Amino acid sequence: MHRRRHFIRMALACLLTLNLQNAWGEPKVYSFGIVPQQSAGKLARLWGPLLAQLSEQTGDRIVFKTAPDIPTFERRLLAGEYDFAYMNPYHYTIFEQSNGYRALAKARDKKIKGIIVVRKDSPAQRITDLDGTTLAFPAPSAFAASILTRSNLRTAGVAFTPKYVSSHDSVYLTVARGLYPAGGGVMRTLNNVAPEIRNQLRVLWTSQGYTPHAIAAHPRVSQKAVDRLRQALIDLELDDKGKALLEGIHINGFTAATDSDWDDVRALGLKDLSGLRVMP
Repeated sequence: MHRRRHFIRMALACLLTLNLQNAWGEPKVYSFGIVPQQSAGKLARLWGPLLAQLSEQTGDRIVFKTAPDIPTFERRLLAGEYDFAYMNPYHYTIFEQSNGYRALAKARDKKIKGIIVVRKDSPAQRITDLDGTTLAFPAPSAFAASILTRSNLRTAGVAFTPKYVSSHDSVYLTVARGLYPAGGGVMRTLNNVAPEIRNQLRVLWTSQGYTPHAIAAHPRVSQKAVDRLRQALIDLELDDKGKALLEGIHINGFTAATDSDWDDVRALGLKDLSGLRVMP
């Protein structure tokens, strides 16, 4: 009899747990896709501890995800593979419209700027000195490192051939090795590159600033889960541990974001990714 009562109590407890989970109607595990400006291993080292802290603060399990390159990341966004995603400003304007991703946070007190880097010993002193060369860029739709830099080169009348090398780190490495005379990037990733590479480079040109990367949620994610993550991101800078994690990704802190924050990027009238197709 005692065993039977114990079994009944255990069964009722399990049913109660299942009913509560069904009532909440949301999973406890969320994927968090990071745009692959750098290698997957490096991104995991930089973002993994931060996502672990966010998991602890929210009570949800937030799992690091990325892609081998930016075009693959775009296809995965289009397929809705990420519950949350850290995406560049251009990507946000596209996938907010096509997939319903909604912004919840962005870096506080920050504007994203494209840069063009050259070797320190390069004779180039202005971007017009790059006329007639082949230049390195991470990917066609990398916003600041590629779209802004290419646009400004063309506005300045510079003829060039773009070479897409898959990541920001690859740009810096190939320019440092002298494979290309210059390449596009952003200060945050330049500051994150290995010192022995960064110390060989100098910034030749910097663009004006725009609203930075968005942290956005897929529409399937509940508002409660979105609110938990937003608050956890904002709270990171409130203690020394969180500040150290933010320092690792070269962000001072996060603030709440709304869709209209990226109207400055929309005003550029950039070509969309309508030709993008989901690949099996």
